[in-house]
Amino acid sequence: MKHTISVLVENEFGVLSRISGLFSGRGFNIESLSVAPTLEPNVSRMTLVTRGDDRILEQISKQLNKLISTIKVIDFTGDEYVERELALIKVTAEAESRAEALRIVDIFRAKVVDVTPRSYTIEITGAPGKVDALLELLRPMGIKEVVRSGPVVIGRGSKAVAG
Repeated sequence: MKHTISVLVENEFGVLSRISGLFSGRGFNIESLSVAPTLEPNVSRMTLVTRGDDRILEQISKQLNKLISTIKVIDFTGDEYVERELALIKVTAEAESRAEALRIVDIFRAKVVDVTPRSYTIEITGAPGKVDALLELLRPMGIKEVVRSGPVVIGRGSKAVAG
């Protein structure tokens, strides 16, 4: 089962290493990881996506909460949340495929952020499924390179997580 976990941590040296070590020490892969400061510069928010059964993830959550630098752990699995990802996609854009690439970009409300005589670099933000769908449509044109941020999440509604 996929788990999306948000961890508020003190913004200090070594925190990322300790948290990733906790996952690897239990044989879990972190599928994606995004870290950035919050409104408070001394607090960072980590968004992790991993897969595993509920029992093991409950243990990881308990271990995360034991780390001194951890402020709060939120497992969004089963909750309502907004999930977004950023991707930059470099595609082949020869004369015969340029118009088709632009139509696809427009349909997905993405945008072209760089143009060369032989390629487009496309920026898209949205749910991971939307990014995947765009990639599938662009694949026949020739994808040269893809960079994805991994998802970031925020709970729905007026309730906020401190930080």
